[in-house]
Amino acid sequence: MGLLDGLVGNVIGSMLSGNQAQDPLGSVSSRLGGGNQAQSGNLLLQLALSMLQQNGGLEGVLNKFRQGGLAQHADSWVSTGQNMNISADQLQQVFGSSAISDLASQLGMPEDQAGSAMAQLLPDVINRLTPEGQVPETSNEEIAQGLSTLANSELLK
Repeated sequence: MGLLDGLVGNVIGSMLSGNQAQDPLGSVSSRLGGGNQAQSGNLLLQLALSMLQQNGGLEGVLNKFRQGGLAQHADSWVSTGQNMNISADQLQQVFGSSAISDLASQLGMPEDQAGSAMAQLLPDVINRLTPEGQVPETSNEEIAQGLSTLANSELLK
C-alpha cells in the first residue's frame, strides 16, 4: 500500500500479538478499555485517517496546526527528527470541541480520553505519511487506501 504499510501492519501485528512496545497505537488502544483491542485500534486508526481526509488531507491538517499556533509541532511530524507531542487540549484547540465530542462518541469513551488517544496517535500517523521529511503528492491517495485497507481487514472485524 505504500507509506501506511508500516502503520497498518504494526496495528494488526502488535495488537493481535499483544506487543504494544513498538507501536504507539498499541499503547493507546490498551487504554481504551473493554472490548477487543484490535477492533479498538482499527477504529482509532480509521478515525485518525478520516480526520485527515475530512480536514483537507495532510496539508489541510498541517495548516490547521500551523494556524493554531502549533507550527513547530506540525513541522516536527513532517521532519525526519523527533516528533513533538501534543495534548488533548491542543488537539481540541485545532479541531474544535465538536470534533472531539464526535470522536468520543464513536469510540464510546469520555472526551478527555478520546482526545488524549488521538493526540498520541495523530503525530505518528502524520510522521509515517511523510517519511522523506516532506508531504508526498500521493498523501491523499495513501490516506484513502489506508481507510480502505482497515475497513476491509478481516483480521480486525
